[in-house]
Amino acid sequence: MPLVAAIIVAAGRGTRARPHALPKQYRPLAGRPLVAHSLEATLRHPAIARVLCVIHPDDMSLYEESVRGLDHDGKLLAPGFGGATRQASVHAGLEALAARMERAPDIVLVHDAARPFLSPQLIDRAIAAAELHGAAVPGLTVTDTVKIVGADGLVAETPDRARLRTVQTPQAFTFQALLSAHRAAAAQGVDGFTDDGAIAEWAGGSVHIFPGDAHNVKLTTGEDFVEAERRLAARHEMIVRFGIGYDVHTFGEGDHVMIGGVAIAHERGIVAHSDGDVVLHALTDALLGAIADGDIGSHFPPSDPRWKGASSDIFLRDAGERVRRRGGIIDNVDVIVVCERPRIGPHREAIRQRIAQILGIGTGQVSVKATTSEGLGFTGRREGIAAQASATVRLPAFMEGQS
Repeated sequence: MPLVAAIIVAAGRGTRARPHALPKQYRPLAGRPLVAHSLEATLRHPAIARVLCVIHPDDMSLYEESVRGLDHDGKLLAPGFGGATRQASVHAGLEALAARMERAPDIVLVHDAARPFLSPQLIDRAIAAAELHGAAVPGLTVTDTVKIVGADGLVAETPDRARLRTVQTPQAFTFQALLSAHRAAAAQGVDGFTDDGAIAEWAGGSVHIFPGDAHNVKLTTGEDFVEAERRLAARHEMIVRFGIGYDVHTFGEGDHVMIGGVAIAHERGIVAHSDGDVVLHALTDALLGAIADGDIGSHFPPSDPRWKGASSDIFLRDAGERVRRRGGIIDNVDVIVVCERPRIGPHREAIRQRIAQILGIGTGQVSVKATTSEGLGFTGRREGIAAQASATVRLPAFMEGQS
């Protein structure tokens, strides 16, 4: 099997998609940044070993927010920084792959962040075409008659549309050949290429056309985003679901407690089979409740020694993935911590950020509150800590009732 890497090109400014406060690649689509859709498609494909996103140097914080929770297998490399043109950005990504991977990949796929409907089947075809031909781009037949028009506005030529193709990404190449072509073009100051197939042709290579995907559209204007949202909505009606979760643990020996994935110094520890994080446990049950998929104990039984001392982010991440495997979207999670000590307020933002990172959602979708029980009950006597959580998700209507 060839070693395959993918470059997601996301360094542009996307001015034609304005007016919008964000660069196009970070604009929300179905509740998630546009770039996250392309990244997820490549990260989840079993044949792709490494993924590198090329971003604008000013977009680091936007990028970090977009990729939270996406990379569960260590495939995602640190981003590269793009140049003034798409060609320069791809070149930067190729050089970054050469420098950062354990060994250079055999095949590289280059895909635009603005094409969010990338299917596993198209990735399969791209890899197979690169293995066979060395350089390959996906193409669609042209159904309209095309005219070549001169400077005087008159038709100069009507080419045979049977020979014409519109090309898409991902474009697939032998890695070393594409890197050499980019280096040669940069050395000679040739910088006008708008796709990598053209660079391969310029360098003397032959480029194969394989079948593209009509659904693999590029979002360029604001109207394109409206149409993409419409397509996603038409694909399936979404049903709002709500779940709640509750967890409690007693204090024991120790010098810290885990709350929302954050270690907080305390004069006591937690008695638990795992790390005893009541916030993450309650949130896990809330998400599982929203999709009617049992509870934390049914998926991670305390009788199983694998979960002895386990970090609870494993449980919450799994619940989030269960939502997404059903085609669902996490809209909001809300948690309230009940304890006299430790104080939660100083750690609230760190907890929100950690939960958002685990679930791959924005911090604006995470609410964390805390209260005491006014000295009443086990929490009032400082014998333990409790948390109650809720989660709101949207599921495709056709998944309703499935688990």
